[in-house]
Amino acid sequence: MKSVISVLLAMLLLVLSPGTPAQESDKPFAEAHVVLQLADGDAQTQARTLSVANNLIKHYRGPDFIDIEIVAYGPGISLLYPDNANRERVLSLMANDVRFVGCTNTLDTIERSTGERPELIADVVLVKTGVARLIERAQQDYVVIRP
Repeated sequence: MKSVISVLLAMLLLVLSPGTPAQESDKPFAEAHVVLQLADGDAQTQARTLSVANNLIKHYRGPDFIDIEIVAYGPGISLLYPDNANRERVLSLMANDVRFVGCTNTLDTIERSTGERPELIADVVLVKTGVARLIERAQQDYVVIRP
């Protein structure tokens, strides 16, 4: 009996250990955890990244079964500008629980060079370093994809 309890406790600790994608994403039924890397300001690349996210949601039968985060940094940050041509697609994906993450280092660099800090779409998650976010997610067993 004691060994059964020990095994059950070990399994419980494994499931609840910090940093597991399900715990990080609050999507206990997610079959996959994906982070899409966007460092390109090209409109076609940005549109392709959004299409990949949309196709993954369809493939996994809805947003509850896939955890998607799009990390934008460098020229890719322009996807998150309110006047971006893909704004409606971004908002639609946000409504389907896709997280959009913007790099504060990129915003700081733009502000230093232009004198103005770019405004971003509401509900964008800001992190200090976009590339560091990719590393953290990879360490949390997210699949990192660069469409």
